[in-house]
Amino acid sequence: MKTRIGLLYGGKSAEHKVSMQTALAVTKALDFGKFEIYPIYITEDGEWMKGPQLQAPPENIKALEIGNGSNLPSPSFAPALFKSGDAESDQPLDVIFPLLHGPNGEDGTVQGLLELLNLPYVGNGVLASAAGMDKIVMKNIFAQAGLPQVDYVFALRSEWEKDSERAYKLVEEKIGYPCFVKPANLGSSVGINKAANKRELEAAFKDAFQFDRKIIIEQGVTAREIEIGVLGNEEPECSVVGEIVPKKDFYDYKAKYEDGDTAMIIPAEITEQQYEEIKEMAVKAFKSLDCSGLVRADFFLTKDGQLLINEVNTMPGFTPFSMFPLLWKHTGVDYPELIEKLVNLAIERHTEKQKIKYTF
Repeated sequence: MKTRIGLLYGGKSAEHKVSMQTALAVTKALDFGKFEIYPIYITEDGEWMKGPQLQAPPENIKALEIGNGSNLPSPSFAPALFKSGDAESDQPLDVIFPLLHGPNGEDGTVQGLLELLNLPYVGNGVLASAAGMDKIVMKNIFAQAGLPQVDYVFALRSEWEKDSERAYKLVEEKIGYPCFVKPANLGSSVGINKAANKRELEAAFKDAFQFDRKIIIEQGVTAREIEIGVLGNEEPECSVVGEIVPKKDFYDYKAKYEDGDTAMIIPAEITEQQYEEIKEMAVKAFKSLDCSGLVRADFFLTKDGQLLINEVNTMPGFTPFSMFPLLWKHTGVDYPELIEKLVNLAIERHTEKQKIKYTF
């Protein structure tokens, strides 16, 4: 029998377009001889649209925008959404593959829904997704685990609106310039700015607060940007490492998704000792957040050889040209095989969870 997969993509998030690119790439890579594939599209307004089983890979992103100019109905939000057809008697899908980036998808909200429905799903669970999405919580956990990282402070929009000067003063006293200002709960470099003085800091605060009620301000560091892929559940494995070499000051959204103004070096030129240290830190970060399935761990490597963990991404960019799949390709796992491994890991984790006893 074919495995029935529900692809969940789109989302009410500033990273909606990134998710659509990911969904198109995954549908083109899946083996239609092994899988039955059912699209579940979340519009930018948060409406859930279920489509019929795909008979072939879609030609373009437009074809994945279910309900856009078509007669397909928008189903009521119910467990039936995750079944192979519209009738209540239809079988639940075997596994859900959330291809969602950012809030309302990568942050534990959708994972919580799937847990309540007791459905296997690819990727990290509720806790890891939520903690990995919130950069402040994530860094606090890393600090507790003893992982070295750059200095940081955070600010709330409500406090900034009451006394902006106090917020700026905290940054100048604790962090200094240059620094990076980021929304706490967003990825793909959306809303991130580098500030070299107070005027730039003020502009960076205004931009970041458009996307979140919390922002994090990190100390700027001159370092190489090193990334590694982690794959697994209880016994995670690591890929080779790669290096991001942006032509701009940092790896922003346009460099990632629009103008390609960056270079990825795989494998990165590092020593064997550094590689072992990166692997050890990546697995430690993976386990400290109770991750499962996949993670891309990002590091800074300073000129004096110090390694600092920057963050982990619990749903990294996942097109064939994104860093995470490329890291695994260079490790010997090509894109279609990587997808199948993630599906198997999801089923493995779900099976393990069924051993938990909820009555006594």
